[in-house]
Formats: sequence, structure tokens, C-alpha cells
Amino acid sequence: MIELLSEIWQTARRNKLRTSLTGFAVAWGIFMLIVLLGAGNGLLNAQLTNNDRWVDNSMMVFGGMTSKAHDGLKEGREVSLEDNDLVTTQTRFSSNIDKAGAILYENGSTITFGENYVSGSLRGVYPMDSEINKTKLATGRFINDIDIRDQRKVVILPENQARELIPENPRRLLGQTVKIGEMAFTVVGLEQEDKSRMSSDATVPFTTLQTIYNRGKQVGRINFTFHGLDTEQANEDFEHHYRAAINRNHRAAPDDEESIWIWNRFTQALQMQKGTSIIRTALWVIGLFTLLSGIVGVSNIMLISVRERTREFGIRKAIGASPLSILRIIITESVAVTGFFGYFGMLLGIFANLYMDATLGSKPIETGLFTTTMFVNPTVSLGTCVAVTIVLILAGTIAGLVPAMKAARIRPIEALRAE
Repeated sequence: MIELLSEIWQTARRNKLRTSLTGFAVAWGIFMLIVLLGAGNGLLNAQLTNNDRWVDNSMMVFGGMTSKAHDGLKEGREVSLEDNDLVTTQTRFSSNIDKAGAILYENGSTITFGENYVSGSLRGVYPMDSEINKTKLATGRFINDIDIRDQRKVVILPENQARELIPENPRRLLGQTVKIGEMAFTVVGLEQEDKSRMSSDATVPFTTLQTIYNRGKQVGRINFTFHGLDTEQANEDFEHHYRAAINRNHRAAPDDEESIWIWNRFTQALQMQKGTSIIRTALWVIGLFTLLSGIVGVSNIMLISVRERTREFGIRKAIGASPLSILRIIITESVAVTGFFGYFGMLLGIFANLYMDATLGSKPIETGLFTTTMFVNPTVSLGTCVAVTIVLILAGTIAGLVPAMKAARIRPIEALRAE
């Protein structure tokens, strides 16, 4: 074996250009495959991370404008969701809905503590809102059922607003009383700052906001979690029946799709998964074609090598070399060149991905309104890298097999006549 490897080394030294071109084609193919997969994974992971701010099995319902005349009323009427819509949601669809709540907003509020103040919006919610939107608290607690029942004047402040009120130690606000307009509210929690959102609102109990700001029966938006809707068709059927029920509350046509808007995060997640699968497949196809160009290069170079060494193989067979030994020389040379340069390309690809991860991975990008991330973990697993390298070596073996069989079948007298 040592003699065989030494012979291959001598052959490579005599044909530096040929060996270098073959090695470059192989290394470049596997390098590009790993880099493409890494970059694609970085973009997809970032998108998945940005969409992971809420639970998938949830929906949010918005009021809209009727697009059809119905029940003696013209189209173009504004539909505002009210208390009876929330009751319909909780009772008529309890077989699928787990928890339901609503969200009301009050813009232009001023929050004051001592001499410091900050302007922003109030958001009235139910306790389940923290579950749906995966709210993270820096300290304290979220809205609870007692707050809703007793219409307590409690508030959860975003950390950035708390920092404006007490710059030296924002967490000192916990348990303190702040003024929102002319009303006194007790701070029961601080929400972790999330720069990926375009705005940050102070959070109060839904019933408190509804009462204080005289919203009557308005509920703004309805949100809920659900179960048992595991396919797109099941979700479409549910949305159809739900829309018809809410439309009846507002004397709108049951099939009017613009009277209310439903944001179904489950179907959005399914579409995201399909898109992700298509992109991953496209990246693999592009990378494999790039890799294939390297394999074709190996095959062509090996054909040229056999042609150049025809006389040498003829002499070997004339002095007693078996066809199997000739076959072994060609295949071993093909595997050695493919394996060495493939491994080198794999290492370069891994280092390139690590560099992308260090420079672009999880690096926030400021848009002016919010912060987003374009790359998250733009790498490829070690198992994938090793698997690709093994496939490349096997392909190199197959690429060298055809010229090797041709060399093994050559007759000594024909080989000695070759120029």
C-alpha cells in the first residue's frame, strides 16, 4: 500500500498542473456546496427566529369593511368587534378554542413618575396575551384574572420606558405608582425590551382600559389559541364557519371575507415551512450541480491520465502486471485526489461558515423603526459536511472506474504501439 501511495505521489508530482486543476475543481465544488447551505440556513434561521415571537396555534381577528350588500344594508359599512363577538368566540367554538381574549389600544398616553415622563400607547389585554405573544418579563408579573375581574389599575411597563422614568435603576419602579394621564397605576412588572418590534406599549388589564376610556362594548381585536386544526383544510373550514358567525352579529353576508380579517398564524407557519423546504431543496440542487462539475472534471482528467500512460500500462502488463493491479492504480489515484482535495474544500467551507457566523450571525440591523436579524447560525452541521465529503469520494471512485476499466482491458501490444 505504501508503494502504491508513493507511486501516486510521484505521478502527481510529474503532472502538477493536471493534479492541481483536478483538485481545484473538487475542492471548489464541495466548498461552494457547504457555503451555499450555510448561507441559506442563516437566512432561513433568521426568518424562523423573527417569526417565533408568537405561538403558531393562534389567530387574531380584526374588524374590516363590508364588501357586499346584505339584509337591507349597503356595502362599505365599518365592522367594529364588540363584546358579543368575544362571547360568540368563547362559546360557539369552544370545541376548538382553548383561550380567547381581546386587545384594545389607547394612543397618546403620558406616563409620569416624579418629574420624569414618557409618551406612548396603552394596550389593554387579557392574561392569555402573554402566552400567545411569548411576552418576556424582566421582573414582576403579567396581568392576571383578578386584575381583569376587579378592573385593577395596574400596568406593565416596557424596559425602555422604565429607563426614561428612572434612568439609574429602572427596576426600582416595580411596586411604585405612576400616573397615566390623571389616573394612578401600580407598576407590577417590567417587560423585556424587544427591539425587533416597531413599538412598545404599556400593558394594562383589558377591562380597566375599556372602562376608563369609555370604550363601551368595543373589544378592538380578538385573539385566541386553538387545538384540533392540524391541516390547511381544517383551518379553512374553521375560518369559514367563524367568519359567518361573526358576520351574523353585524348583519353582514356570511361569505363576506372583508368584513373581518383573520390572521391565522398556523397556516402562516405551514406556508413558511413549505417555502423553507423549497429553498433548502433549491440550495441543495445548486450545490450538487456545482459538485457535479468537479466530479466531471475528475473523470475527464482521469481519462486524459489513462491516455497519457497507455504505454506505461502496456509495459506493466507485458512484464506480468494483472488487469486488477492496473485497475487498482487508477481507482486509488482517483480516490486519493478526490478525498484529499475534497477534505480540503470541506475545511475551507466550514471556516467560511464560521466566519459568516462571527461577522453576520445574529448581528442586529437597525431599520430606523425596529431592529431585525438577517443571519442566525449560518452554518452546516458537521454530519452534513462529512456526508458530503464521503459522497464526493464515492463519486470520485465511480469517476475513475470507467478509465480504469479501459486501462485494464488494453492489450500490451496495442499499448506499446501507442504514442
